[in-house]
Amino acid sequence: MVTVALAGAGSRGRTCYAQFIQKHPDKVKLVAVADIIDARVNEAAATFDIPAENCFKSANDMLQQDKLADIMFICTPDENHHETAIKALKKGYHLLLEKPAATTDAHCIEIARVAKECNRHVVVCHVLRYSPFYGIIKDVISSGKIGEVVTINAFEGVGYWHQAHSYVRGNWRDASTSTPMILAKCCHDIDILVWLMDTTVRSVSSYGNLFYFNEKNAPEGATSHCLGGCKVKENCPYDAEKIYLTGNTSWPVDVVAKPTTKENVRNALIDGPYGRCVFKCDNNVVDHQVVNMQFEGGKTAHLTMSGFTSDIYRTIQVMGTLGMIEGDMRTNIVTTTVFGQPAQQEDMSRLISGLSGHGGGDERMFNILIELAGGSEKTLLTSIDNSIESHLICFAAERSRLNGGIPEVL
Repeated sequence: MVTVALAGAGSRGRTCYAQFIQKHPDKVKLVAVADIIDARVNEAAATFDIPAENCFKSANDMLQQDKLADIMFICTPDENHHETAIKALKKGYHLLLEKPAATTDAHCIEIARVAKECNRHVVVCHVLRYSPFYGIIKDVISSGKIGEVVTINAFEGVGYWHQAHSYVRGNWRDASTSTPMILAKCCHDIDILVWLMDTTVRSVSSYGNLFYFNEKNAPEGATSHCLGGCKVKENCPYDAEKIYLTGNTSWPVDVVAKPTTKENVRNALIDGPYGRCVFKCDNNVVDHQVVNMQFEGGKTAHLTMSGFTSDIYRTIQVMGTLGMIEGDMRTNIVTTTVFGQPAQQEDMSRLISGLSGHGGGDERMFNILIELAGGSEKTLLTSIDNSIESHLICFAAERSRLNGGIPEVL
C-alpha cells in the first residue's frame, strides 16, 4: 500500500488527486493533509479517516514532522512550490508536483538537482504525455510512417470563460505572484512539442499581450462587480452570473464557494474576486500569445494560445517528409495521411472513456506514479529533466515576448 501526504487541498488537490485516491483504496491511502483553510483539512480528514495528529495548517508545518508517507502531492500556490519541494525531497518523499514546478528558472533547476541527489521521483503534472490522444501521435511518428518530422503547429484554445476565471479573476492573473501565462497554462503544450520533435530546442521567440481584459475596454455602465448594478451585463458573455450560476456545482464553481449552493455562490460573487468585472481586475498576464521554436537541424514548431475561444480544446498538425498527422481534442480523432495514400483516422474516445482529466492523462499519470512509489520499474514519460526543459523554454519565451519578440538562444 502506497501512502500519500497531500499539501494543498484546493481545486487540484481535492477534486482531482484525492478523488483518484478514493477510486483505488487497494493501492493507495491518504494519511496526512495540510491546507491553510481549516474546512478543507476537516473535509479531507473526515473523508479519508486521517488522524488529527496528521492534519496541518500548512505544508511547512507538515514538513516539520518526520516523513509521514511515501509520496507528497504538492498542490499549493505556485510561489510555494520550490520551498516545499526542496524540503520534501530532503525528507525522503517522492513528489507529485503541480505545474509549474517553480516560478523562476533557477528554482526549477535546483529542484531537478536535489531530486537526483536524493534519488527521488518527481512527477511534474505534464499530464498530456500520458493521454491516449498524444500517445498515438507519438507512436505514429516513431513508426516512421510520416518520415522525419520537419515542423509542428499546435493550438490551445483556453476558452473565454476559463480565461476569465483563472487568468483575469483567478489565482493566475498576476505573473508576480504566480508565473507568466505561457508557463502557467502552456507548459503542457511546450512539453508536448519537445517530446514529439525529440530533439533539442536552440532558440525561441514570442509575441503576445494583454489585449482585451483591461480598463480601457470597459463598456460604459460597467461596475466593479457584475452583481453591483452593471448596466451592460445582459449582453456580456463574461458576466459572472452567466459563468457561475448555471446549475453546475463542480469546477470552476467549487472554487468560488463551498458548499456550492446557489445562495453561497451568489453571495461570494457580490463582492468577491470571482464576481469582479473582467475589465476592472488587477490582472496583468496575456490573453493571447504565440511561441516560435527552432530545433536542432533547423526543424521548427509553433504554438498559438488564445483566451478567445468558445470551448477549451487543443489541435495539432505534425508535418513530416512523407506525410502528416492532424489531431483535434474536441473530437479525439487523430488523422494520419501518408502522401499519395488515403487518410487513416483513429478515434481515441474508446481509450479515454472512463478516464479523468486532460484526455485521460491525469489518471494515467497518477497510476504510474503510484506504481513507481510501490517499487515498480516502469519508466516515467515525464522525468524531472523533461519537465524542467519545457519550463526553461517557457521562461525564455516570456523574456522574448517582453523584449518585442527578440529570439532567445537556449
